[in-house]
Amino acid sequence: MTAALQLAARLDLGAARPLHAALLSRRGGDLVLDAGQVTHLGALGLQLLLSAAQSWRRAGHALAITPRTRAFDDALRLYGVPLDDLQTEPQP
Repeated sequence: MTAALQLAARLDLGAARPLHAALLSRRGGDLVLDAGQVTHLGALGLQLLLSAAQSWRRAGHALAITPRTRAFDDALRLYGVPLDDLQTEPQP
């Protein structure tokens, strides 16, 4: 079963601790992150998402980010981070 997590509108310092806790509580299975309300993606939020992708990839689980706002995608472009770095495919 795939779990889902609604991301906060602002992924910055104030969102870091709750996002970290939410990600930790969903380890061990596939996860869809809903970035459909994100208006600001700060460096710390991006760092947490990159770390989550690495953890999910190592564990062999899928991690997807959908839907995404234009602000989210624009921030990824500004940081030079391809979306594929944040998403993983399940491993058999």
